[in-house]
Amino acid sequence: MRVFGIDPGSDRTGYGCIDSDGRRHQLVGCGAVRAGDGATFPDQLLIIYRELSALIEEHRPECVAIENIFHAMNARSALKLGHARGVAMLAAIEAGVTVVEYTPAEIKRAVVGYGRAEKPQVGQMVKLLLGLDAIPKPHDAADALAVAICHLHNCGPIYAAKSRTSPRSQAPSPKSWRDYRPAK
Repeated sequence: MRVFGIDPGSDRTGYGCIDSDGRRHQLVGCGAVRAGDGATFPDQLLIIYRELSALIEEHRPECVAIENIFHAMNARSALKLGHARGVAMLAAIEAGVTVVEYTPAEIKRAVVGYGRAEKPQVGQMVKLLLGLDAIPKPHDAADALAVAICHLHNCGPIYAAKSRTSPRSQAPSPKSWRDYRPAK
């Protein structure tokens, strides 16, 4: 299964793509979309949309996992983040890819095992889980890879190992190990 993770932001939007056979994850690509200092906010959104659209087309994931909005100290920041998330979701939906959302606590819990983990802990676990030599830079890329890993851990090995030709025919993923039922 190929998952494209997105860590939205209006200044810098992280992305990361991972292939998984249900047991091992492999990095396909990662980085960050940055609009530049002189761009107006509408121009920043357009750049995020165009670049993510091109990356999704290039990597052809079965699913796009995106970090959900969490509470923000400042309403203006939350609104800008919401706009960036919206154009990221639009890019995925227009490409015909399923979109799933995870909260920061769900992502940290899936990757580190603790919902209040710090960014360095998340980066280190991304490095270990993907067998990388260094933590991906910038941190937005590491965060986007963590979102993709979170989805892979939530959909389980049975779903990750299914064929890439029928991603929409998969059963809903169990939310807890208590809900897991082996395939017959």
